[in-house]
Amino acid sequence: MCKGLAALPHTCLERAKEIKTKLGTLLQKPESAIDLIIPYPEKPEKIIKAPKPPVEEVTQWKDSLEKLLQNSYGLSAFQNFLKMEFSEENIEFWMACEDYKKAKSPTKMATKAKKIYEEFIQTEAPREVNIDHFTKAVTMKNLVEPSTSSFELAQKKIFALMEKDSLPRFIRSEIYQELVK
Repeated sequence: MCKGLAALPHTCLERAKEIKTKLGTLLQKPESAIDLIIPYPEKPEKIIKAPKPPVEEVTQWKDSLEKLLQNSYGLSAFQNFLKMEFSEENIEFWMACEDYKKAKSPTKMATKAKKIYEEFIQTEAPREVNIDHFTKAVTMKNLVEPSTSSFELAQKKIFALMEKDSLPRFIRSEIYQELVK
């Protein structure tokens, strides 16, 4: 826990600066009354460079998160949606795990594993994902000797969470509704 300023760990200082920045942004006078009603994401949306998929393919996404994530346009649209909801850590963790599985050398695997752990898994991580204690413990045990399956349980839990929670909200969103028109 963060105590006295002199003893603050580096991550606590970063978190304090982040909170101060966000509070400063909130305290600024909005340009207009509409800015009070419609919150804008902090980061601009990514421009989707892939061609828009046919409506038939887009309609399949409501039944399969896997199909959505396999389509670069769908993945990008889903990411943008999650950013607007301030819950993009789940998809970013899932993508980091997919990238991790492609690592060939043990050195590269260990480096990527450490980065994923520090960014998404450890308590108070900058983009900590919501996994239970058991899953976190299994993942930490797996990282003693990193392998392509080190994050498998945690990745499955986050996938299930996105499938159960985020996907239905995405399907009801304006982003998705525009794609099926």
